[in-house]
Amino acid sequence: MSEGAEQAAPVAPLLRVVKGEPSAEELAALTVVVAALSQRRERRRPTPVGGWASYGRTHRTALTTGPGGWRAAGGPA
Repeated sequence: MSEGAEQAAPVAPLLRVVKGEPSAEELAALTVVVAALSQRRERRRPTPVGGWASYGRTHRTALTTGPGGWRAAGGPA
């Protein structure tokens, strides 16, 4: 082989029809769908929600008796 010639490695086909004879339009549509699905997309992470939206805050705690009990019944300390 000459020094300037590079040997190309065989590339596996992206799609292969194993049954039937699809038309050119059907192959084009399938190729577009497969290419669109194979693109890497960035995952969307849920927006963090603060403690103010916690479900647990909708429940009342038991009332405390004794000195300062009226303050404790008013909300979180």
